[in-house]
Amino acid sequence: MTDPISDYLTRLRNAIKANHKVVEIPASNLKKEITKVLFDKGYILNYKFEDGSTPQGIIKIALKYNPETRESAITRLERISTPGLRKYAGTSSLPRVMNGLGVAIISTSRGVVTDKEARKLNVGGEVLCYVY
Repeated sequence: MTDPISDYLTRLRNAIKANHKVVEIPASNLKKEITKVLFDKGYILNYKFEDGSTPQGIIKIALKYNPETRESAITRLERISTPGLRKYAGTSSLPRVMNGLGVAIISTSRGVVTDKEARKLNVGGEVLCYVY
């Protein structure tokens, strides 16, 4: 596998389309940080890191749905920076997703943060994905 982050996003997308409640994803430190950001911003219900049968462990993510309409809290997940074409943004050119309604997840020197937090910290970095 050449791009573990796109695999992570695709597993989330597929679980949402199939209306699954829980999705299991092979863990890595970057995936754990992205999961924490998604939880903090309210896109997922809960998560759990397990040291399972695989050497790297497993991330179990409980997906969040509207109880009345059964629509997912995540409408779209879009990978921006890929291994063949990295996308970096400086402090002056940080992206705004859906005019501030969505979130851009950015890998900075201060850790994995959202675009709003990167503006507050005055740092730039690699734009990993958009979530809305």
